[in-house]
Amino acid sequence: MLDLTLDPATETRLVSRFGPGFHDWFAALPALLERLARRWDLEIVAAVTAGNTSRTFHVRRAGGVPAFLKLTPEPEIGITEASALRAWEDSPHVVRLIDSDDTSGSLLLAAVEPGTRVDRLPIEDVALLLRSLRLADVPDVELPTLRQRVDFIFDLTLGRWRGNPAERHLDRDLLDRHRAAALALASGGPAGLVHGDLHPGNVLVSHGHGFVVIDPRPSVGDPTFDGVDWVLDHVTELHDLEENIARLAALNPEVNADRLMGWCRATAALIAVPRLNRGPLDRETRFLLRLAGGEG
Repeated sequence: MLDLTLDPATETRLVSRFGPGFHDWFAALPALLERLARRWDLEIVAAVTAGNTSRTFHVRRAGGVPAFLKLTPEPEIGITEASALRAWEDSPHVVRLIDSDDTSGSLLLAAVEPGTRVDRLPIEDVALLLRSLRLADVPDVELPTLRQRVDFIFDLTLGRWRGNPAERHLDRDLLDRHRAAALALASGGPAGLVHGDLHPGNVLVSHGHGFVVIDPRPSVGDPTFDGVDWVLDHVTELHDLEENIARLAALNPEVNADRLMGWCRATAALIAVPRLNRGPLDRETRFLLRLAGGEG
């Protein structure tokens, strides 16, 4: 029998994200799994523990072909992800969407083998991934703007900042100033399809394609946004950040170095908040605080 039990940390994370209504959705999950298994002729094998906005399951399709079934309490999350994956269907570096269910926002995704998550990537590979995500034209699909996505992320971060250890290191005025700076960046620059959550945890090793990107939180706006986590990764000094940005811009002419530095400064506090809540302070977190203009 499939074990749907949630560990306390996962339950807390999902309830924090979706509110108490998550429990009602989770209670109805067995019926949804049964419906989708019939629709797509699936054997549900096991639950995947990771996920901040979804529950994902290892499944087998007809003939024993492995795949993943991704379900979310908020159908619009799955619907927008499906739209982005269809737009990126020609890229070998984006997970393949097999099918989707618009009623529930559920996604049936091709398995990536071996599917281990990367820890770090050389800037050369980051440039390759960013190029693979860049489309010649903005897709004609209903997606939020990057400005809306930025507003949403700052709202989530304020909830995680308030009453937690991060509040001792970052004040509300600073967070509000960075929101304004990020919104200004999101209102200008080039327009393209933005992954929106592109970090090492969302890149898998693939035998066939090198690396494959998963879990977009897509929007339409400045694709430079997707470079932030990579140029800040393991950085503890400003000159290292500047070097990473210069190298990435040299490898990918569509990356504007000034805008990428602007995005790094505007989002440094966002990245710092969960690190501050986990504690203790390390050199990377102290650098993020200095970059954001907070203590550190």
